[in-house]
Amino acid sequence: MIKYYQHNLALAFAVNEINANPQILPNVTLGFHIYDSYFDMSMTYRTTLGLLFKSQRFVPNYKCDTQKNLLAIIGGLDSRTSFQMAEILGLYKIPQITYGSFVSKERDAMEFSSFYRTVPNEAQQYMGIIRLLLHFGWTWVGLLTADDDGGENFLKTLEPVLSQNEICLAFTERIPNQGQWDMFGDIANLLYIIYQPLQDKNVNTFILYGGSLTMVSLNMMLFLGYTGNVGNVSLSKVWILTAQVDFILSGALRNWNFDLFHGAISFAIHSNQLQQFKKYLSSMKPYQEKQNGFLKEFWEQAFDCSFPNLHGPIQVNEMCTGEERLENLPGAIFEMHMTGHSYSVYNAVYAISYALKAMASSNSMGGKSVQIQHHQPWQLHPFIQSSSFNNSAGETVSFNDKKEIEDGFDIMNMVTFPNRSFLRVKVGRVDSSAPKEKRFIIHDDMIVWKTTFNQGPPLSVCNDYCRPGSQKKKKEGEKFCCYNCTRCPEGKISSQKDMLDCVKCQENQYPNKDQTGCIQKVTTFLTFKEPLGISLTVLAATFSLITVLVLRTFIKHRDTPIVKANNRHITYTLLGSLLLCFLCPLLFLGEPNKGTCFIRQVAFGIIFTVAVSCVLAKTVTVVVIFMATKPGSSMKKWVGKKLANSILLSCSLVQAAICMVWLGSSPPFPDLDMQSLSTEMVAECNEGSAIMFYIVLGYLGLLSLISLTVAFLARKLPDSFNEAKFITFSMLIFCSVWLSFVPSYVSTKGKYMVAVEIFSILASSAGLLACIFSPKCYIVVLRPHLNSRKQLIRRKN
Repeated sequence: MIKYYQHNLALAFAVNEINANPQILPNVTLGFHIYDSYFDMSMTYRTTLGLLFKSQRFVPNYKCDTQKNLLAIIGGLDSRTSFQMAEILGLYKIPQITYGSFVSKERDAMEFSSFYRTVPNEAQQYMGIIRLLLHFGWTWVGLLTADDDGGENFLKTLEPVLSQNEICLAFTERIPNQGQWDMFGDIANLLYIIYQPLQDKNVNTFILYGGSLTMVSLNMMLFLGYTGNVGNVSLSKVWILTAQVDFILSGALRNWNFDLFHGAISFAIHSNQLQQFKKYLSSMKPYQEKQNGFLKEFWEQAFDCSFPNLHGPIQVNEMCTGEERLENLPGAIFEMHMTGHSYSVYNAVYAISYALKAMASSNSMGGKSVQIQHHQPWQLHPFIQSSSFNNSAGETVSFNDKKEIEDGFDIMNMVTFPNRSFLRVKVGRVDSSAPKEKRFIIHDDMIVWKTTFNQGPPLSVCNDYCRPGSQKKKKEGEKFCCYNCTRCPEGKISSQKDMLDCVKCQENQYPNKDQTGCIQKVTTFLTFKEPLGISLTVLAATFSLITVLVLRTFIKHRDTPIVKANNRHITYTLLGSLLLCFLCPLLFLGEPNKGTCFIRQVAFGIIFTVAVSCVLAKTVTVVVIFMATKPGSSMKKWVGKKLANSILLSCSLVQAAICMVWLGSSPPFPDLDMQSLSTEMVAECNEGSAIMFYIVLGYLGLLSLISLTVAFLARKLPDSFNEAKFITFSMLIFCSVWLSFVPSYVSTKGKYMVAVEIFSILASSAGLLACIFSPKCYIVVLRPHLNSRKQLIRRKN
């Protein structure tokens, strides 16, 4: 290849620099031989053996030329050639420093003890490709590889790493070397294989891996397809090229435009520009370089001209003047700046030179001065392994324990120009030995993209991103990079694009309308200021006032028969407890605090127990009085205040004991209910022990049922003023209210649960007040003439 002639020039340049520097190898002149493998296995083996043993004739294992003192070999460019050379050189332990080969998992270079590399490990390149794809969000990419062992190994290594990072290969195609094309049908089939992926508008990123001939083969197929108008498709894609690939044109493709690769991103072996090397290239003239046997041939092929040959046939090309300038050649033919591979050759020459210097100055030969030409190649290994030096570019070069130089890779951006030249601009860096934050560096603002991409990176995804507020849903039968987007379930959000699963907000937050973020919940509770709170407060105050008026009326007429009937002290106690029942809801209004939470349910339980106990006492009193009126009845001793007070006190003390146990073991406390409502946090009282709370309610319900049962059985007892009828109605209302309270309370959420409980307290208390005391108040206030002993006896008779 014409372009690879720069590798030879880098070798010659390095040797000239070393020979001109007396500080490195004084009194020693380095020389070199250059051989071509022609990318052919048999030629590689033959030239390697010829380099070792051939002089006038080829005699394996015999050295017949004493002037040929071989100490080390540099090469080859591709991994296959390098390993083929290593199979022979390893037998003789001759150091081999390769400048273009990467470690292969299938053939680890460590099996060759004589194998060194001035290029980094390929694992860094895999890491760089992954980081590059993730950086630009390219998850749907195509892969074109050379149809050889290297390409197969690259695919096997890269594909699982892509999957681990949620990147899919839309297609994988192999490019055979140009020498493998035989028939027109094969060419047509290859054109179809290459151009078909270009029709997929979703695949805007191609990864190209191959050796020296891959770019030539690809360009040939693209050229043939373009001239034949195959598919008539757009070639606007982003190409990601591995370090093994170079921009090369040859033969009929010399005038082929490289616009296709404008904006391409390539990984390149790290290099540093040497100003002296550029001057060295600029000063080269074919007539001046007497010892460079390749230069004239290179000149003719590079400039497409011919030098005069008196003994050969007449040339049809233009005549070479020797004044042509290398810097005028397109970059695809020859580059003036030192490429990564040439820089590796340059460092390899210096590594061997410094190893020779170290070996010459060592005392490993028993203290005797031994000339370099008398050393054996295998003696050079420890000095190469331990060599560390600064090259003329100022960079430190050394081999690690894996016999490779850890320089990492440069990330280059290709910018093409109309005159078929191009410029490679360094836009990033990959180096696994650097600190974590500097292992992958990319400068987006320095990258030049194709104009069709609107000066920005294109999308390369199987389908559009799922927007925030939605999540991915796998498409059956397709790769995981292809998916549908579904809206997040209720109560969940996705704040980023392409989320696999929507997530719940924190307990004190709720999703916004678009389900793209969380909003802080507002704390809510039933206040005195809102309409519902005001209504309940007014209702409680009204019933309390009515109760006070009734109590005042009964106290005022305390000596009348109706008030004195059925134990007026129990009546006063009942009215007092009802007054407290009407005031109790005020504890449930407002923001719950430690004090109100501690007392309100206990106060409710005890006060209502006292009220129900009073009703039970009055009912039992009616029954006892009736039974005591029978002749010879032994119940007369129970008639009086003692029985009623005993019922009231005993029933109330049981409830009080239950409440004390509750408060002592697990008392209520202020809490926030974040689950009931989606947009609000309800400030409430946590009952502490739900079991104790239900025991309090259960005991109250038991007393209510007993009172209802006794009152119902005594409703028809003959008496002048039988309260059992009114008590029956009052307890029926009381039990109905609290039976309907349970489902209403359970089905209500938030602050309305408190409103339901307050309403139940007021309704049940009002039922007791109305049914028991309204008939008495009617007689006392409106029909006072009926409130006399004479009228009661008449009614009894």
